[in-house]
Amino acid sequence: MSKFMWLLGVVAVLGLGLMAYVRFAPTKAADWNIDLSERPQAMAALSPDQVAVLEGGAYIDLRHGDLAQLDAIAMATPRTRRLAGSLAEGRITWETRSLIWGFPDYTTAQVQGEGLVIFARLRFGSSDLGVNAKRLRQWIAQL
Repeated sequence: MSKFMWLLGVVAVLGLGLMAYVRFAPTKAADWNIDLSERPQAMAALSPDQVAVLEGGAYIDLRHGDLAQLDAIAMATPRTRRLAGSLAEGRITWETRSLIWGFPDYTTAQVQGEGLVIFARLRFGSSDLGVNAKRLRQWIAQL
């Protein structure tokens, strides 16, 4: 076997191992279904109804929003499942996975007054390439 083929095999095995880890790593719902009642410091100057793009995620403070309607929108999103929370609790966290690798992103929405606070973020890595902000804007556009 040539060195190239051996190296290719090693890379393939490592890639499959990483993919398996990403797909099957255990998720503790309590780690992601977090209380959003305190606004992150970085959001202090942000105006309501504006999506803030963060490193690895996005955040929005909606003046008006309906959690039940957002839940229906989220559940209609491909590769999305409800991870924790409920309408009765006033907070829900969804997990949305990327198509090929299955990278999980977590979006938490919480009722606050007559509106919603929504925080979408990645689990692995440091950059989501704007995916969470894009999904957040798509969901909000449907509200």
